[in-house]
Amino acid sequence: MTTTIKRITAVVLATTLAVALSGCSNWSKRDRNTAIGAGAGAIGGSVLTNGSALGTVGGAAVGGIIGHQVH
Repeated sequence: MTTTIKRITAVVLATTLAVALSGCSNWSKRDRNTAIGAGAGAIGGSVLTNGSALGTVGGAAVGGIIGHQVH
């Protein structure tokens, strides 16, 4: 994959996440932080590992844990 395609993919994923989370207004703040952290972690893990599935899943897990701990 080229760098341009990776950037476009990251923007599309971030936009999709934002739209999906806008429908979750009844979630608690902790739930929202967990979901946002997991999404951001997945994008970061994917970008840092050049699209590796393991990097994406690992990033999502770490991001979700960090998001859950943020108050």
